[in-house]
Amino acid sequence: MITFQVIFWLSVVAIAHSYVLYPLILQFTLWIQRSLPLEDVNNMQELPKISVLIAAYNESSIIRQKIESLYDTDYPAEKIEVFIGSDNSTDGTNEILEKLSREYQNLHSFIFKHRQGKINIINQLEQKATGEILVLTDANVLLQHDTLPELIKCFFDERVGLVDTQMKNYGINRHGISFQEKSYISREVHVKSLESRTFGTMIGPFGGCYAIRRELFTPVPSNYLVDDFFICMNVLRKGKMTINNVKAVVYEDVSNNLSIEFKRKIRIGSGNFQNLWHFFSLWINIFRPAGFCFFSHKVLRWFGPFFMLAAFISNLFLFNVSILYQITLLIQVIVTFSVIADIFLKKIGIHVVLLRFVTHFYTMNLSLLIGFFKSLKGVK
Repeated sequence: MITFQVIFWLSVVAIAHSYVLYPLILQFTLWIQRSLPLEDVNNMQELPKISVLIAAYNESSIIRQKIESLYDTDYPAEKIEVFIGSDNSTDGTNEILEKLSREYQNLHSFIFKHRQGKINIINQLEQKATGEILVLTDANVLLQHDTLPELIKCFFDERVGLVDTQMKNYGINRHGISFQEKSYISREVHVKSLESRTFGTMIGPFGGCYAIRRELFTPVPSNYLVDDFFICMNVLRKGKMTINNVKAVVYEDVSNNLSIEFKRKIRIGSGNFQNLWHFFSLWINIFRPAGFCFFSHKVLRWFGPFFMLAAFISNLFLFNVSILYQITLLIQVIVTFSVIADIFLKKIGIHVVLLRFVTHFYTMNLSLLIGFFKSLKGVK
């Protein structure tokens, strides 16, 4: 029984560390040492030339608004060049891009006749860029007028290699999962901000909009699914800081459909485990800041479904050991059945926010589990 007790408590601690203890450790460390000081600049004339890279597929409903948000900026227009690659779009995106290229200075659009995937488009656009800083952003992410200046100012500190934005969501609907997804993203922004201010080791940008020194950009293998994480980890591997600037705000419509989000997270889960093995040497050294943050924030969380299964199965064997294990098993059973209850209530038009949070958490871990086995088969 000692073996099952060790398995149970190690599993519980692993889950608790990633979701609860780790943010508290960061907060406590930050309280002791204060934030890392960064160099700043107030002279707009000193800002470097930047290259904005966008891969677009069937974005006719948002692409004009996207470009307008890029050029409606406090950043000097003559120091911005924009490269957009349309990945064989079929909805009129190509025609809109042709018009936009005539309207805006230094806007270059490239029409690809065969689907290649986001990262293959970005890899090709990067070869055309001439700016000192690359801004990688999705077509459906909108910027504020001060987003670009806030992003780029951070690079006046030579230690900084990559800067992420603060993602804010709109389109919240309590009848789906958008409220829970928004809460999850907001919490992740908070954790990434703590990592930035404590160690300068933010573990992965959100990918919707972030900036990187051009010389630090590493072309992503064509079959890698989570390109932003790959790029970020290579910056850390090269000894530069990766940070989140909460003053650089961007906006994105948040997902509300559970089944669509579930499929997306399976794909992300497969990509996560690609990166896990690729950067093994980085996270295995947990006594260095980057390794500790990587292991605590991502590795333990990615293996969360295995810890949940281990905790449940070991708890079954410990049921008769003491009343404590009877209570812990009862809690796990109740939480699991609450997911079933939420699915049933949703079908009859009843939406309980708390139950939906449990459903969101369980489906997120289930998608990681499926993604793990898909990654073992190899990703094409």
